[in-house]
Amino acid sequence: MKLNWKLKTDQGNFEGVHELVPGENHITVSLPACRIEEAAAEGTVRLGNNEKIYMNGYQTWTVSPEYDRNSRMRGLRGVPQRLIDQYSFDRYGDYHFMKYSNRPGMLHGFSYCYFRKAGFFRLIASLDETPGYTIFRFDGNDGSLSISRDCRGLKTEGEFHLLDLYYGEGTEDQVFDGWFKAMDVHPRTNEKICGYSSWYNRYEDISSAAIRQDLQGCLRILEKNDLFQIDDGWEPYVGDWLEADDAKFPEGMKAMADVIHENGFRAGLWLAPFVAEEKSSLYRNHQDWFLKVNGENWKCGSNWSGFYSLDIDNPEVQDYLKKVFDRVFDEWGFDLVKLDFLYGAAPFGSENESRAGRMIRACRMLREWCGDKLILGCGVPVMPAFGLFDYCRISCDVSLDWDDKLYMRAFHRERVSTKNAVTNILSRRMLNGRAYLSDPDVFFLRKENIRLNDQQKEDLARLDALLGGVFMTSDDPGSYTDEMIEQYRRFRHLTEAEDVSVTTGGSTRISYTIDGHRQSRRVF
Repeated sequence: MKLNWKLKTDQGNFEGVHELVPGENHITVSLPACRIEEAAAEGTVRLGNNEKIYMNGYQTWTVSPEYDRNSRMRGLRGVPQRLIDQYSFDRYGDYHFMKYSNRPGMLHGFSYCYFRKAGFFRLIASLDETPGYTIFRFDGNDGSLSISRDCRGLKTEGEFHLLDLYYGEGTEDQVFDGWFKAMDVHPRTNEKICGYSSWYNRYEDISSAAIRQDLQGCLRILEKNDLFQIDDGWEPYVGDWLEADDAKFPEGMKAMADVIHENGFRAGLWLAPFVAEEKSSLYRNHQDWFLKVNGENWKCGSNWSGFYSLDIDNPEVQDYLKKVFDRVFDEWGFDLVKLDFLYGAAPFGSENESRAGRMIRACRMLREWCGDKLILGCGVPVMPAFGLFDYCRISCDVSLDWDDKLYMRAFHRERVSTKNAVTNILSRRMLNGRAYLSDPDVFFLRKENIRLNDQQKEDLARLDALLGGVFMTSDDPGSYTDEMIEQYRRFRHLTEAEDVSVTTGGSTRISYTIDGHRQSRRVF
């Protein structure tokens, strides 16, 4: 494929031609001190009949299906502006800096994309996002492909990496193994983790008594060193992480970690370190700690009482977050943190650092603060987490039904939806065991407080076990019947399967080897 590249700066323009060849492709330009205005390359992709197109979404929650040449990528078009403003729907994804045309065939994605004809893949992927996110724009109407750096306004001097790309052709394993080998990225752990999360069982309605009750139920199904994760609701308000809500947890969080350990499990705790909600003491007392845009705090979304981005360049913010992690790990004794809403660290770049560079730096700060403790990342742009997190979500949150409420389907691509979660479990399966171990979110076996049918629940559990590195339930195991316990054990055994492969066409089929036998199942 021939790429015609151009680089526009405030000191002049540069252009050239690059032949995209299998393996590594680097387009670099020697520059005087200047400011980047545009960095892009254009080419043409010839699609075969029924060839599929994949464009990776901005962050882990962004639904990212395979498309065809006439697919439409819906942004927020049609959502009333008053609702966008009221609920900050444009802050969860890429809407505040990417334009959605809403025309058939107009697609875009971040960091990597591929074109698939049956089992043959053509993968184009970034090797380094530090100079700026690599953004792919494809027009299915004429096959034109634009590849650009998200780096407008960036100051540079010397050699500028206009694009660093990997191009691969072949099977799924060939192209994705080739990409990760070229990046020299490896997962931090190969240990799959099973366990329990309090979120979909109790949501924010948790307490010391509730956690102790759930622990007793988990003794019926979990094994030694499994994960017992306390999710959102333990803190007074999002942002106030140094103490627990004393009405819910009067004994404090050290007592909770201790009792989890006494029952033989590893202890996990949920936090959203780079944001704080409006009702928090942090927000009320430290207005100078928040990221300002046009003189106002940058609002990330409408969850809780509305939440805002902390300024990770503020030394006091860094000191506070280091103190938080020291307390969580060293004083309270937790073994793993689930870190959520991480996109809030880097909604913008600066003249000295791209948006992606800032996000990568934020992930590295988390790694430094957490040391060798386990990180499960969530709500984070996908590639900045490669090789830094032990586990990472690849989908949005599942819902207690198939596709959430009807009116919610009109909103952003990051909404809660089991349907969308399944889409990403399948489409981002290639990251599992290469970038990190993937978290496909939880599965359900329960009969009460659930609107998924039995087949949907079974297929979700099977996909989680076979395509992820995190296998978590959020049922009340204390209510499981003997039959449900046996069902849980059957699905858990699938986490030991080998040679897992997925084929799609008129339906999706997943094949695997377990106990020496090759099996194949149709799912969803």
